[in-house]
Amino acid sequence: MHTTSEEETTEAGKNIAAELRVGDVVLIDGPLGAGKTAFVRGLAEGLGADPNDVSSPTFTILQQYGGSLPLYHADLYRLTSAEVADLGLEETGLDGILAVEWPDRWVERPATAHKVAIDDQGGDDRRIHIRR
Repeated sequence: MHTTSEEETTEAGKNIAAELRVGDVVLIDGPLGAGKTAFVRGLAEGLGADPNDVSSPTFTILQQYGGSLPLYHADLYRLTSAEVADLGLEETGLDGILAVEWPDRWVERPATAHKVAIDDQGGDDRRIHIRR
């Protein structure tokens, strides 16, 4: 799908949220500034959480948001694969949804995860690829 604004990228996340079920994992890949957190903001809104509460957990590593299902939002940007292994992400989100930014650092990520790749096309244009 193609988006031309942060709002449209957020809306894309909101639309995907309707398809998610308890225990689902969403791996979100893209360069810095691509809109990964905007996409998670849409997931949160789609799950009934306040999208304004969503911010990048680069320094807190993991945040949780309420809603019809809990949304756990992890940002692995600053971590090594060994540090990620110590987080126990495989146990996180079993009662809700786990969204992970910078998933390449998670070596043991689930094969059944939804994979989202956000390609920055310049300006506000984004190409979002989703594999389930």
